[in-house]
Amino acid sequence: MEEEKLKRSLSSRQMQMIALGGTIGVGLFMGSASTIKWTGPSVLLAYGLAGLILYMVMRALGEMLYVDPSTGSFAKFGTEYIHPVVGYLTAWSNVFQWLVVGISEVIAVGTYLSFWWPNMPQWIVGVVVVVTLGIANLTSVKAYGELEFWFSIIKVVTIIFMIILGFLVILLGVGNGGHPVGFSNLWKNGGFFTGGLKGFIFALAIVVASYQGIEVIGITAGEAENPQETITHAIRSIVGRILIFYIGAIFVIVTIYPWNKLGTIGSPFTETFAKFGITFAAEIINFVVLTAALSGCNSGIFSSSRMLYTLGIEHRLPKAFTKLSRHNVPYLPVIVMSVGILLGLILNFVLPVIFHTSNNIFVIVYSSSVLPGMVPWFVILVSELKFRKVNAAHMAEHPFKMPFYPISNYLAIASLLVILFFMFLNPETTVSLLVGVVFLVVMTIVYFVREHRIDKAAAKDKTAIVEDADEETETMED
Repeated sequence: MEEEKLKRSLSSRQMQMIALGGTIGVGLFMGSASTIKWTGPSVLLAYGLAGLILYMVMRALGEMLYVDPSTGSFAKFGTEYIHPVVGYLTAWSNVFQWLVVGISEVIAVGTYLSFWWPNMPQWIVGVVVVVTLGIANLTSVKAYGELEFWFSIIKVVTIIFMIILGFLVILLGVGNGGHPVGFSNLWKNGGFFTGGLKGFIFALAIVVASYQGIEVIGITAGEAENPQETITHAIRSIVGRILIFYIGAIFVIVTIYPWNKLGTIGSPFTETFAKFGITFAAEIINFVVLTAALSGCNSGIFSSSRMLYTLGIEHRLPKAFTKLSRHNVPYLPVIVMSVGILLGLILNFVLPVIFHTSNNIFVIVYSSSVLPGMVPWFVILVSELKFRKVNAAHMAEHPFKMPFYPISNYLAIASLLVILFFMFLNPETTVSLLVGVVFLVVMTIVYFVREHRIDKAAAKDKTAIVEDADEETETMED
């Protein structure tokens, strides 16, 4: 197969860190205050429930990847086990999601660097970052994997450090004059469920969105060393680690601080380090969030470029998108995504000059990636239902089957649908959800218009062949 030309260079440690890097990002470091405000300390349960949904999605993906470890996996599975339009939408949803995330992360990098160099033009920073990450992705998949490994290590070490110090404050009163903070903040200030069921599900929608990106393991599958062993090991360990990091970090925050004061203290992570008497807390967090933004952009270029490659393999894009460099990298998709992020970066600085409301538009577009980001999850869960029937012969000896199939599939699908319904009810997420719906509808129309043209052209060619044959027959009779 054509996609097998991609070089299998990613080790298990790199794949685990790629998944961590795609999931633990700016949303956790800077956006956790907003989710806590929705529902208070019960946000811990929201992260746990979202993690359970995530676990079912990843186990379904792992079961299929064990049999077919291919690049662009979930888009390929959507085509094979549901309908070609589903695979098409999945691939483009992934490209759209990572393009928007990549643009926002690069803008964030400029903002974070202005903390140290306030006079440096942010567009220069953006260009340097995109060019650097683009070159890293063009060099080899191993270079990408190593870069992402170290980006993720910085984030992981920071979270572990914070969790350990947090428990020292809670249990021993370190940094608090030797007075243990205790656990009372978990139920004081309005109780554990401060926003009720409605607030909890509103928060759940944002929490679920913060997990998006872990499915990048499915895109790296075609370039993994010893794919069956590597993928199963990565999936087994990654979900638990993410849950520990997310729930552990949020637990420290809501236990040390009254949840209703988080809105006035800025980044919860910055304030937590300041609580320990670490005076350079702002600089530590700024550096870590800067790394998180670089990591998010790096993952975006890699993930979306592989989806463009997959679309080329399926003849949905020109054949040039399937060409590989001497380093076995699909260079045109990497270049296209890098240029796309640069154009988005330029628009971010140009539009505010022309349209004073464009900043609000950009926020809406960024939020609109949430629904397209969920598309791969739905596709994975539904595809696996058909996968079991088609690959029944593989199931008897399969060592990595989806637990409690098919009940777990249906529960996860129902949970995601409930979350989307409440996103529609929430005034703060209605518009972004509708933008995502419009994107999917437009791409569906594009698909069927394109297929209709192909079918029409094929029918025309067939008619021409028949007419030529008839003319040849008449000539021979004459």
